Amino acid sequence: MKKYVWIIGLCTLMTGGMISCEQTGSEQEGARIHLLNNNWNLNVPAVAQAELNGDSVEGTLPVLSDIEKGFTIKCKVNLCTPTFDRHLIEIPGVLDVCLKQYNPFDRNKQNYPAYKMQDGTVPVLEAGLELKSPVDGHMERMTVGIPLAMLEQPWGEHEVVLNFSGVRWTMYVDGQLLDNDFPLGYPLVEKMERWKIDTTFVSQAELFYPAIQPERMGGAEAGLQPQVQFWTPTGHNAWVGDVVSLYHDGTYHLFYLYDRRGHQSKFGRGGHYFEHLSTKDFRHWTEHEAAVPIEEQWETFGTGTPFVFNNQLCISYGYHTTRIYPREETTLPELYKYLEDNGHTGNFDRHQMSGVAAGSSYSVSDDGIHFRKTGVLFHPCENPSIYVDPKGNLKMLANYGARGTWASDSVSGGWRCLDENFPLGGDCTFFFHWGDYDYIIGGFTRLWIKPTAQPDSAYQDMVATGTDFYNGSCVPTITEIFDNRFVMAGWMWMKAWGGPLVIHELVQLPEGRIGTKWMDELLPATSTEVTTIPENSTKIETLPSNSFLLTFDVTPITSGGKLSVCLLPSIDKGMQDACEWKLDGAEKRAQYSFAGDWTTRERSLREGGAPQQGRNYAIENLIDTDQPFRVRMVVKASDKFDGSLVDTEIAGERTMVSYREKLTPERMQFRTENMNITNIRITPLAD
Repeated sequence: MKKYVWIIGLCTLMTGGMISCEQTGSEQEGARIHLLNNNWNLNVPAVAQAELNGDSVEGTLPVLSDIEKGFTIKCKVNLCTPTFDRHLIEIPGVLDVCLKQYNPFDRNKQNYPAYKMQDGTVPVLEAGLELKSPVDGHMERMTVGIPLAMLEQPWGEHEVVLNFSGVRWTMYVDGQLLDNDFPLGYPLVEKMERWKIDTTFVSQAELFYPAIQPERMGGAEAGLQPQVQFWTPTGHNAWVGDVVSLYHDGTYHLFYLYDRRGHQSKFGRGGHYFEHLSTKDFRHWTEHEAAVPIEEQWETFGTGTPFVFNNQLCISYGYHTTRIYPREETTLPELYKYLEDNGHTGNFDRHQMSGVAAGSSYSVSDDGIHFRKTGVLFHPCENPSIYVDPKGNLKMLANYGARGTWASDSVSGGWRCLDENFPLGGDCTFFFHWGDYDYIIGGFTRLWIKPTAQPDSAYQDMVATGTDFYNGSCVPTITEIFDNRFVMAGWMWMKAWGGPLVIHELVQLPEGRIGTKWMDELLPATSTEVTTIPENSTKIETLPSNSFLLTFDVTPITSGGKLSVCLLPSIDKGMQDACEWKLDGAEKRAQYSFAGDWTTRERSLREGGAPQQGRNYAIENLIDTDQPFRVRMVVKASDKFDGSLVDTEIAGERTMVSYREKLTPERMQFRTENMNITNIRITPLAD
């Protein structure tokens, strides 16, 4: 006879009841990032080319002889609640600056509802610029904007600067960069004849030509040092994309593709480029200027890898130019023709080629902080993964537009294909070596292993055996750090492409299998108050916080035991958006699913599931769960996420992460079958 246990003692923090609270004495500090200053010097000339104010609400514009030099508009705006769309500044057919109410349920692109007013409304300030495509000549509007609730003092007078440099379209408010995009095309200068302002909101507007060159103020961002785990770049619509990393000379370098709008910047072409964080101890992190910035309109970058060549730190990447221009207008035909004629790739200077640059290139750094683009095109693939193998050979895994394993004596060219059929292409593949084994991780869903002493033909598919370590994060990258430790960094899929940063540590098991665990240095900062739950009362009607650390110990009674943790919203929502994490001892499986059905069985990656989507999925072949073990779970609710991120560690050897859209946990309950759970502790996250 099966033993089912619903443990339903009611507990309410308001009355104390069956929950006890204890003070730990001090707040646990989390790893922090020292961010660059987001205050900018906006040095405009003393005299504007055109000006409007209360005495002159409409006027002519000067002739802009070269629109590629851009322009800047600086204005004083009095922000207040808009009852209908108000057009603050207009250049008919070119520019519209609008104050309006936004749909509080629409998270598309801009994610404005990440910041709501107390009454739940989402007033926004937007600036739309009409651009003519350089590819086919069609007109399209590029919009930057902010939800007013993100301002410390939304109402009243603010200085707004709109800067079109040709490469960037940026909105600054009170000297802070709050939104930007990367233009494709230019306004029609013949339409820039007249402009006007609404003096109800704008007391003064000035136009400057050419565009100003803002300069970032020195020092770190005052008062803003966010935690590293689950971090996203500052802003309502900014996210972490593909992550690549390297440990070199005592420093861990983490590069990530900066994303705004979930891959919808640059009119849906992505507009991605590599930003850069570094740390020596994983507790103190520093943000640096972009390692590979966008500096020309046609640039948008794809994933590569950092590596060391000739004692110099390098980072490879692909120009994803075919997202903008037809292939025949890029350098790809010339690169491929050289490869076909010579049996190896060449060394090309993109500045000397007739087509728009596409394919593989790289940047170099002398100090590990400042990088410069070489301008070299060395391969036609658009996501080049370069590494040095255990024998010291320079190799590359070709992705996106190409495939296979390649080798060369130089980064800059001469790449010969060693195996055109392995790996089988994809978005992003990475090599790493640990002990007696070599591994290749294949972007979102693939993983291969072989003993180092064996040839590349010996790689075996770990996904096919259900022994992969995919845990809900996307495109993980693996790096060896100090003390023979290995770190896996990736990003979490949320509304669209891009999400928060997720970093876990790897553990290597017999026969080369790899598991994952939380990294001690990156444990979340927690408050001083810990809530302990008695063993006979594990239904919690009021959680101490929507974001918390949960820990408990598990003792299997039989090999067929089960347990689940249900994260529930408020009582009035019932089971809506609820999440259940379940562990099955007999099958050595764990899964995330919707709550309510104990028998629901999600699929693992081997079975056709999709852990990389970070929703409902299973992992197989759990480790050390047939003996007493501990479970740790972090739940982080966020307005920016529009839901919660749940990160679970099982027995210190497997982790799994899930994004639960719309869920803000307020209650929790456990269910067990032939398993005992004890030492249940809940600690609110510090921020």
